[in-house]
Amino acid sequence: MALMKTVLVVDDEPQIVQLVRDYLEHGGFKVLTAADGSAALRTASTQRPDLIILDLGLPGMDGLDVTRSLRRNGEVPIIMLTARTDESDKLVGLELGADDYMTKPFSPKELVARVRSVLRRSEAVKVPDDVIRAADVELDIPRMQVTVGGRSVDLTQTEFQLLATMARQPGRVFSRAQLLSALHGVAFESYERAIDAHVKNLRRKLERDPHNPRYLQTVFGVGYRFADSRP
Repeated sequence: MALMKTVLVVDDEPQIVQLVRDYLEHGGFKVLTAADGSAALRTASTQRPDLIILDLGLPGMDGLDVTRSLRRNGEVPIIMLTARTDESDKLVGLELGADDYMTKPFSPKELVARVRSVLRRSEAVKVPDDVIRAADVELDIPRMQVTVGGRSVDLTQTEFQLLATMARQPGRVFSRAQLLSALHGVAFESYERAIDAHVKNLRRKLERDPHNPRYLQTVFGVGYRFADSRP
């Protein structure tokens, strides 16, 4: 029998916390809660949740600061909640390493589905599978480790999955919708710009010159591809 997964819900609005808690517990999850960033970081450190649902608009230390701190200390999956309509907030969060986001008001049922999807993705990259080699990039799927020319690179689970999707088929052009589908199981058109944020982060970590990428190439008007040739 699978162990019950623990989700930490971080929001300063009690009614949202209660609503999300009810749906998650009904879905079979153990739920922890925190009303501010400091409490969230303490709980994440001591309780080690499997996933964190994090509101960006927290009092004091906001959600972006919490994300920065969490990413310095580990790779726990993060789903951001935001009432902000400004796309840049979402993209900054994704660039910091969040795995997904939802904009308030949201469907609690869809949020639970997203939690399951992100956790499945998280588990999938841990399942023994194979080693992918493309150009001088090597992905050890079981260990979720990446090396570029022998240099170790630390990626989040979402970044690893995105890179693995493209590196399995070097040269193939993937649209943003196809890459989202590989990550989420469903392509959400409104989230396609999220792929750009993840690719930007990957380039910063993989490429010698992120502005002149050798591995993750843009195919203008379509999407991205992993370069199919060695230098």
